[in-house]
Amino acid sequence: MKNKDIIPNRQEKLMREQDFIVSRTDPKGRITYGNRIFIEFSGYSEQELLGTQHNIIRHPDMPRAVFQLLWDTIAQGKEVFAFVKNLAKDGSFYWVYANVTADYDGQGNITGYFSVRRKPNPEAVKAITPLYTQMLAEEQKVGPKQAIAASSKLLTDFLNEKGLSYEELVIKLQG
Repeated sequence: MKNKDIIPNRQEKLMREQDFIVSRTDPKGRITYGNRIFIEFSGYSEQELLGTQHNIIRHPDMPRAVFQLLWDTIAQGKEVFAFVKNLAKDGSFYWVYANVTADYDGQGNITGYFSVRRKPNPEAVKAITPLYTQMLAEEQKVGPKQAIAASSKLLTDFLNEKGLSYEELVIKLQG
């Protein structure tokens, strides 16, 4: 089953305070490790996850520009914090407060990425959802070739108005 074959539903899974979802990917974004909490929330077996692109859990409500920002940041060797709505195999969804960092070999080359996700502040999810909805609407309005640029512009304008970077916004909302 591919992510695009899953029909999202309105069933939300809430992370517990003590939960930490951990995964590791290779440099191309293919999953090389997922802890038991990742397996639980995603609904996929370990065998289904390993070797699969991490976007297997990408929810269609997530703007592409957020993932572009994430990949651009970690490709530079910087860590990134983000609020992400994920899609489980059964169509349910779960929000996470994600921290993604690069993993390096002894020569300083990026060998993959670690992502640690925990329960987001519910107020942060309420605050970020309208922004993501606007970004997604902008992506859908202009079509696939201009989607990321249009959505990124909306995000940049929003952040400039607030006088914050995306990371500062996310950390502020998480509290």
